[in-house]
Amino acid sequence: MTLVRKMFCGAGLTLGVAAIPALALAQTPAPALNTGDTAWILTSTALVLFMTLPGLALFYGGLVRSKNVLSVMAQCVGIACLASVLWLAVGYSLAFSGSGALIGDLSKAFLLSVHRGDLRGTIPESAFFLFQGAFAVITPALIVGAYAERIRFPAVLLFSGLWLLAVYAPVAHWIWGGGWLMTRGVMDYAGGLVVHATAGISALLAAIWVGRRDGFPKDLHPPHSPGLTMIGAGMLWVGWYGFNGGSALAANGDAAMALVVTHLSASMAGLVWAMLEYRKFGRPSMVGLVTGVVGGLATVTPASGYVGPLGGLILGACGSVVCFYAVELVKHRFKVDDSLDVFAVHGVGGILGSLLVAVLASPAIGGVGYGVTGGMAAQFVVQLIAAAAVLVWSGVLTLVILFLVRRTTGLRAREEDIDEGLDLAHHGERSFSI
Repeated sequence: MTLVRKMFCGAGLTLGVAAIPALALAQTPAPALNTGDTAWILTSTALVLFMTLPGLALFYGGLVRSKNVLSVMAQCVGIACLASVLWLAVGYSLAFSGSGALIGDLSKAFLLSVHRGDLRGTIPESAFFLFQGAFAVITPALIVGAYAERIRFPAVLLFSGLWLLAVYAPVAHWIWGGGWLMTRGVMDYAGGLVVHATAGISALLAAIWVGRRDGFPKDLHPPHSPGLTMIGAGMLWVGWYGFNGGSALAANGDAAMALVVTHLSASMAGLVWAMLEYRKFGRPSMVGLVTGVVGGLATVTPASGYVGPLGGLILGACGSVVCFYAVELVKHRFKVDDSLDVFAVHGVGGILGSLLVAVLASPAIGGVGYGVTGGMAAQFVVQLIAAAAVLVWSGVLTLVILFLVRRTTGLRAREEDIDEGLDLAHHGERSFSI
């Protein structure tokens, strides 16, 4: 995030002013509250939460069968509530306090040590807490798409709560909270690794453990409402402005450029996906168009604050092509029923963007250059190490959590409940009258 880049700049500033008398340095004013920055982060927080509720809920809801729409929405709402409480209790503190290389401490549990006047840069720490909390909400909610239509509701909540604390919080600390990858100079502006890689690999494993839907892959029903999916995707697109632009933690040129490249990447990705479908099937679909848009958004996320407009177009095109073929590979070659393509779109896109940023951050094509690593090759090595570490950590801990959940609440819904539809079987309600 930009906080990392500010640290890079701060390090250079310290070297440059080493000869200034200590008295002059002592007179340097401490960071003060900036109302413009604060207003932007409060707005961005609302936009990021908007991505989950109702954006992601509608996006996923349109892709499943009509008898399971409400269950997907209930899972998104339940995760939002649970993640918010856990983030206050210990999640935020584990991610953004302490000086440990692997995990934070509990000094900010329940925000008991955080006061109204405390700042994080130029914004109130309470605003930073809530902004990051919105990220903590959407990340486990992304995984819902992997096991949709066949998982128990209590299992969703137990899995998501454990996953947030054991997977998400440590990785957030590594990359954004002062951990070992942050000190190495990893570039992950808004969550290509922290959000999309963690959720993507975990979704793949969860889909395997929960098992396939009946009829997979040949006899599955098509999405019941592509229009609903388009509405949800549009909300995700708009919300992503807060996701990436808000990660500047300021209302400045970095935030503006992040919005520019985010929009361009999504636009290019949607066009490329449509062309790929036209070539393969003879016509582009609405679901394909918006899936491409989301793939472009996931791919640009880690690079959004580090690249220029040309980099945004390249990320969108590359993300669309790679994610398109990843969907085919996961579902039809490996026969993994990742229902709504969480790994192929979010996981693959996030990882791809995290690697390409090492190339596209070059000033020659409008990027910001490199921090402590000093150059493209060294930055690529750091990005590769970070991606591998995040995937291994997320994968291993996800398997442990899945084992624990299966032994407690159970994972897969009863077959009679799946046949009836989880809306009625698990929630006693229907989204649509029959």
